[in-house]
Amino acid sequence: MENDAFILAGKSYRSRLLVGTGKYKNLAETKAVVEASGAEIITVALRRVDLATKGEGSLMEALPPPRYAYLPNSAGCFTADEAIRTLKLARELGGWMLVKLEVIADRTTLYPDVEETIRAARTLARDGFHVMAYTTDDLAAARRLEDAGCAAVMPLASPIGSGLGIRSPEKIAAIAGKLKVPVLVDAGIGTASDATIAMELGCAGVLLNSALAGARQPVVMARAMKAAVEAGRLACLAGRMAKRETASASSPQKGTLPAA
Repeated sequence: MENDAFILAGKSYRSRLLVGTGKYKNLAETKAVVEASGAEIITVALRRVDLATKGEGSLMEALPPPRYAYLPNSAGCFTADEAIRTLKLARELGGWMLVKLEVIADRTTLYPDVEETIRAARTLARDGFHVMAYTTDDLAAARRLEDAGCAAVMPLASPIGSGLGIRSPEKIAAIAGKLKVPVLVDAGIGTASDATIAMELGCAGVLLNSALAGARQPVVMARAMKAAVEAGRLACLAGRMAKRETASASSPQKGTLPAA
């Protein structure tokens, strides 16, 4: 496992768990949760957090770079042009080139607008950004994002903030198995077992926020998610046993003593 590094946009990371910094009670809880999760990459919504503020009491003071790699995101954007402007602001503020692209189609479902996401991804990739794109669990859409130059593709497990877990595991597995760039599950994770399943399906990582912030004990859940992602990765590398339609005794039958 020491050589099982998570490579993203040419950089190596130990943790395959990425966490958001929103929805917590206060900055102290945010810091405690992130530390407990073991995450090295943290997402920040540029429309909700002022990354220009760097002094005492700021997010950057509590979770300082370069200890943490900041992943600015375009949450709340509804057009490609809006998302592009927002993420270019990240470059102006701190030189951040690794970004999370979100272009939302609907305010109720928060599902991504695939066409606008692809259009924004192409523009940002041409401009030198390393784009991690939030998308649906459709393989064709994921492939188009890879072709557009994305550094990672992040299909949803279920709607953002729903905690419903992975609704279509076969679709997530297909995307993880077909793409050459890292595939991370983004959105819908509710508890540790969801994160483990995502990793067992072949995903390179998991990005989550609400599952931690919405837990009764966010710090404890952060520890659980850390262990879950690690366990799921190990299980994926180990390879599960073949499924059988009938029982198979654990003890070998050959050489057993005859019945009295």
